[in-house]
Amino acid sequence: MTAAGHPPLGALVPVWAVLPFFALIVSIAILPLVVPHWWERERNRALLTAAIALPFAGWWVGQFGAEGARELDHTLLDYISFITLIGSLYVITGGVHVGGSLAGTPLSNTVMLAVGAVIANLIGTTGASTLLIRPLLRANEARRRKAHLVIFFIFIVSNCGGLLTPLGDPPLFLGFLRGVPFAWTFQLWKPWLFVVVVLLLAFNVIDQFVLNREEESGRRALLDRTLKHEPVRLDGLHNLMAAGGLVLVVVGSGYGWLNDGEPWSFGWKEALMLALALVSYRLTAPKLRRANRFSFAPIVEVAVLFFGIFVTMTAPLLMLNYRAAQLPLSEPWQFFWTTGALSSFLDNAPTYITFAAVAAGRLGVSAEEGHFLGEFLELGGSAVELLAAVSCGAVFMGANTYIGNGPNFMVKAIAEHHGVRMPSFVGYIAWSSLVLLPIFALTTLIFFI
Repeated sequence: MTAAGHPPLGALVPVWAVLPFFALIVSIAILPLVVPHWWERERNRALLTAAIALPFAGWWVGQFGAEGARELDHTLLDYISFITLIGSLYVITGGVHVGGSLAGTPLSNTVMLAVGAVIANLIGTTGASTLLIRPLLRANEARRRKAHLVIFFIFIVSNCGGLLTPLGDPPLFLGFLRGVPFAWTFQLWKPWLFVVVVLLLAFNVIDQFVLNREEESGRRALLDRTLKHEPVRLDGLHNLMAAGGLVLVVVGSGYGWLNDGEPWSFGWKEALMLALALVSYRLTAPKLRRANRFSFAPIVEVAVLFFGIFVTMTAPLLMLNYRAAQLPLSEPWQFFWTTGALSSFLDNAPTYITFAAVAAGRLGVSAEEGHFLGEFLELGGSAVELLAAVSCGAVFMGANTYIGNGPNFMVKAIAEHHGVRMPSFVGYIAWSSLVLLPIFALTTLIFFI
């Protein structure tokens, strides 16, 4: 019962109220494949989102009154914080141009992917993907078979690498907004290291095999051509300082710097992040953004779609939290695979927060509190194990399909624009099934059983 003597909202939400959330998620997954030209228009995406989210919001407030409005208000504040971080990172990293190219050898490619896995935790998987995919493609221009390079780039840089900080992947930042301490994800370094290292080793073996086959098939002096490279240079270095400032803002807001250890009130963190993004944009030469083919279209798409996701996920979040004890989920490995399976085909950010709420509900922590995951982790023991499993499942298995995580489709589109023939939706799943699923099975045995 709530303090007012009424049942918690999760007990009052009808089952059908989750339909708008699933309708939006399924639309995001299916429409780009079924009607790609229609989906490409920003106006159509905005109209679809509004048609689903706004009627739901009106019904929600009308049904649950002031309590429902207060819950929706918390959700919208989280949305503003979320999109401010993602947008600021996008603008700042969009002003850093990596010129020249590395040698396109298996060792050099492996090193680039390893670097991407590390910096993804500082500038996000979206930022690291934007920064590194074009240099990787330039380094391997002389090679004919390049799809595997992009596939492993998606596996490592666009997904699995971003596990160690709330800046790394959108699901973890949602956890940070719901009370997870900034440094808590550092303890996930063991599964992060295991998955990243195994993926890098697998990539190196496959890349060497592909290169050898190309040379044997008559592409003369291919290795010599891949060894040719221009000196690498970074232009727009002041943006790296802005990115560092953004990291300090996020860390400081969580630990309450200059505020007696209390988390900052809403608005301060967001204003500082926007200020850093604005300064970055104004101080960056337009030619650098043109070289990166920068546009605001991708971040506008994310902002529109995630508005609908945040609004409509209110119902399943509270309902699953309240009914957690009724679900056949109790062990870390079950949360790892359930969260991961849905993250593969739905967006991994709302999937993470939904199953984090389920895990909290199993231990009696209500998701109606704004920072409920902080309260959940204070229980220690199984709470830590369950949230670790949810975190790893969401971040790792977002790599299983093109639609599991935002950067996946973006990287695919950039690669195809550079002439790389990428596998179909099903073809990509064949790659992930053969490479990722055995690694995740080993991850389960080592860390979650």
